Amino acid sequence: MPSQCELIWNNCLAFIKGQVNEQSFKTWFTPIVPKKLENNILTIQVPSQFFYEWLEEHYLGLLRQVIMQEIGPQGRLEYSIIVDQGNNQRAPVTINLPTQRNYIQGNNNQPSLTDSPHNPFTLKNFKDLHQASYLNPNYTFETFIEGDCNQLARSAAQAVAKKPGNNAFNPLMLYGKVGLGKTHIVQALGNEVKAHFSNKFVLYASSEQFTTQFIESLRNNSVQDFTHFYLQADVLILDDVQFLVGKEKTQEIFFHIFNHLHQSGKQIVMTSDCPPRDLKGLQERLLSRFKWGLTADLQQPDFETRIAIIKNKIQADGIDIGEDLVEYIAQSVDTNIRELEGVIISLIAHASLNKRDVDLGLAKQVLKNIVHDIDTEISIDYLHKIVTEHFNVSLESIKSKTRKKEIVIARQVAMYLAKHYTNHSLKSIGQYCGGRDHSTVIHAIQAVDDMLHTEHQFKASFEEIKRKVKIKLPQAH
Repeated sequence: MPSQCELIWNNCLAFIKGQVNEQSFKTWFTPIVPKKLENNILTIQVPSQFFYEWLEEHYLGLLRQVIMQEIGPQGRLEYSIIVDQGNNQRAPVTINLPTQRNYIQGNNNQPSLTDSPHNPFTLKNFKDLHQASYLNPNYTFETFIEGDCNQLARSAAQAVAKKPGNNAFNPLMLYGKVGLGKTHIVQALGNEVKAHFSNKFVLYASSEQFTTQFIESLRNNSVQDFTHFYLQADVLILDDVQFLVGKEKTQEIFFHIFNHLHQSGKQIVMTSDCPPRDLKGLQERLLSRFKWGLTADLQQPDFETRIAIIKNKIQADGIDIGEDLVEYIAQSVDTNIRELEGVIISLIAHASLNKRDVDLGLAKQVLKNIVHDIDTEISIDYLHKIVTEHFNVSLESIKSKTRKKEIVIARQVAMYLAKHYTNHSLKSIGQYCGGRDHSTVIHAIQAVDDMLHTEHQFKASFEEIKRKVKIKLPQAH
């Protein structure tokens, strides 16, 4: 039987559905989960800080209206925001925020600012606030290729750039492995702020630069000058905060700078190679502040994103290469964006210096020198060759829509092998097999597992494929 809060929220949804279009309703209201109703306060759980910010910016009036209708004039709405999805061993972490942020009720029910904690620093009156920002002007949102692997991070950075310091994403923490575009996004954010807010001072620094400057200020007895410089920032971007690990004094000074900037409504943006919870060796009070805003990850680029990156790069460099060569490069380099761009630069340089056409032969030569063991690694193309020869079918038939049994089995085996012996994502494997989606790949893997357990003739055939591929498959359980 639905609880009271569920009944009230269902009534709210019925009203909201008539006020917004179907897509907006599915995107922004269907994922909401009612949690509790206490003292006329309805608490709803939303998937992320970004989700919360969007509701507050675009649907706050509608939400207030429907809460007043269902609960009455004293009705209030509270958000329970998932800030960490958790895992099998650890429950998700949530924080609760009211609809009116940064304010408390003062006398006569008038909003008043909360008292700020003690500020240990006193700012000097600098005449020239137009200090060097240390931003690369080539890093912009326009030159950044968006894909599923980085969509949240890019969208959050763009939202921050529109309202630096005046948003729920403060601080904004982006994390991911090297070469995935973290620095590009945060510098694009800084450049965007500079372009639209000429009165704001944007300051970019790597954690190593920050640490080196601080050590130098200790040697020169100029810590106050160091501190004052960073406290001028309206937007402070600190790259690779994992390098602060183990540096106690540097963490201490950054803690106070962070506090002052945050309390003053200034924007803080950081990057790391791992999520905050995995930053061992940082002060707990600093880590807790890293989790105040939004944490977004960047993942390895999928096949489609790699294709887009290659095309964007070759277009910018004014060269033209065939679609098959673009796909070959995208298939061969799936680690990170930096390595992918390095391959393209090397390819262009080899073609220019040796006066050769940019073709498949040159690409293989360049990749052999850059990508580790390119000739010995198992590729999807190699697996497809073995499978098609074994089943005596064509590659075109595997990629086609035919449902003939022998073709379906060959296709499923190809997907199974690709999943277990390459680093390609399910989505990428599906693309190689005629543009199929990841659910088809999942079904294929399950089908092969089932046949290995139940069909002796298929298992014997599969053993022959294993010998041809010359790899030892894991034992079936």
